[in-house]
Amino acid sequence: MKTISRKSLLYKTGVEYGDYTINHVLGCSHGCMYPCYAFNMAKRFGNVKTYQEWIEPKLVANALEILDTEIPKYKNDIKSVQLCFTTDPFMVHYDEVSELSISIINKLNKHNIKVITLTKGIIPDAALLTKKYNEFGITLVSLDEKFREKYEPGSSNYVERIESLRRMHDLGFKTWVSIEPYPTPNIINQDLVAILDSVSFVDYIVFGRWHYNKIVSEYKGAKDFFNNCADIVLDYCRQHNIKCHIKKGTKTN
Repeated sequence: MKTISRKSLLYKTGVEYGDYTINHVLGCSHGCMYPCYAFNMAKRFGNVKTYQEWIEPKLVANALEILDTEIPKYKNDIKSVQLCFTTDPFMVHYDEVSELSISIINKLNKHNIKVITLTKGIIPDAALLTKKYNEFGITLVSLDEKFREKYEPGSSNYVERIESLRRMHDLGFKTWVSIEPYPTPNIINQDLVAILDSVSFVDYIVFGRWHYNKIVSEYKGAKDFFNNCADIVLDYCRQHNIKCHIKKGTKTN
């Protein structure tokens, strides 16, 4: 696997439900076609030139050394660290990424820092040996494998993804799911409640609308659709005692 070096790694995120974050890989083999905001930003700022370059990820080789310097500097301000917002910590077919992610989790845990992960891959066995205060999540916007193959072509299949999350739950970890970006019916017509039922065991759900794609703007009922979906998620979470966050701009007047 190709590698790069960086001068810094740990930073305060601007994501509304995040605290600090680490992105220890440039690129992502999952190659999401929503389109991917992270890919667009990487291309805009010249970190990658093409989609093909993006889906051939590069590991930050000096990540652990950077953290040895940065953790003492920031640890008193950190509530949690997210892996990751611009890449995936448990990338399919890249064991090196998962291994570094686990090493990062363990290093942060030694300083009693909670780690929150989010993946479209499979949570590895080594995660089971980390501290129980860590939280593990998956992105899940559909249960339709044809949709996944089109829009998340390099990711794990949905059944295995959900099963890996359920295993973490069954062994006592807090779990969560990001249902974002959720597609409009002109992209795929599906049952949101069925998706919620498949992850009804989780502690926390984040729901957000589909962005950055003219297909959504062409759907005339998009505003009402996302308002209705947000209400469905909120009601479901109340009924099942699940913490819920609706992303800004999803539910509008």
